[in-house]
Amino acid sequence: MELNNNTRLLKLRDILFEETDEHHELSIQEICEKLKLYFGPEAKFDARTLKRDMDVLEEAGIEIIRNTGRFGKVYYSYQDRVFETYQLRLINDAILSAKFITEKEKKDLIERNKQLTSRHIAKTLPDPLLYSQSANDDYELVKLSIDNVHRAISEQKVLRYQYGKYNMDKEFEYHRNGDTYHVEPYALIWQNDFYYLIGRFRGNGEMRHYRLDRMRNIEISEERFKRKQDFLVKEYVDQSFHMFAGENAWIKIEFDASLLNVVLDRFGKDASIKAISDDRFLLSTKAKMSIGLMGWILTWGHKAKVVSPESLVAQVKEEVQKMSKQYE
Repeated sequence: MELNNNTRLLKLRDILFEETDEHHELSIQEICEKLKLYFGPEAKFDARTLKRDMDVLEEAGIEIIRNTGRFGKVYYSYQDRVFETYQLRLINDAILSAKFITEKEKKDLIERNKQLTSRHIAKTLPDPLLYSQSANDDYELVKLSIDNVHRAISEQKVLRYQYGKYNMDKEFEYHRNGDTYHVEPYALIWQNDFYYLIGRFRGNGEMRHYRLDRMRNIEISEERFKRKQDFLVKEYVDQSFHMFAGENAWIKIEFDASLLNVVLDRFGKDASIKAISDDRFLLSTKAKMSIGLMGWILTWGHKAKVVSPESLVAQVKEEVQKMSKQYE
């Protein structure tokens, strides 16, 4: 490539961004060598010109760190990253743990993520090949659906779509004979390895949630809606167990003390708990009465006992009896 002031300046910026960080610095001599690898061994660079280039980069808002080493030698680095290393790791781990994202897309996303830091730090980030991979044929649909739902939420426009699930023959079947759902979209959330749309179903005015990968033929209508100001997405999600729908109710559950941290993980440190003995405590909270709630309670076996409401007590008893009969 032809060497001129502009190309030299841009390549200098690239070298600082890709080759340096808080643990890796370069001297002027090392920067010259890297520039020659790009422009060719015949290219000429002098320290004074490169120092002026760095001043120009700083004037443009690129912060360059200078550290003085032994014998007064100056080392340069770029450390003002968009993300800290731990934040890049969080993003990578979230990508790798997402079951609906295909192996190809995971590789692409992580490679793009690595471009946000130096090559040294990029090498330390997890490789997709080291993790179990998932194949999801619905992923292409989900990608398009995310864009449509996101736009409908921001523009407060009613969504129209069909909804369904797979049968025993692994064929997709539409609910309600394929009738179109009309929903006012409030939020798109990530929960339990899936995306969910939370919105108001126009059929009866209820707040409901729908798995994005089970939505088909999504259309954004021109009909606008006014969002209910008193609806809190966080509260809705907190009260839903494994994203099963149900009526809200106050519940009381007695737990073995060994499950204290499990309960705090699920309900947060503000959960209403009360010690009733040295080895038992009582949880009082509001939750959606659903199969998901009952399944979560049964997960803990004899270490969890529903106290109220009576309807939930009866449901758990009935389920326990059914489970017992399975082994008779």
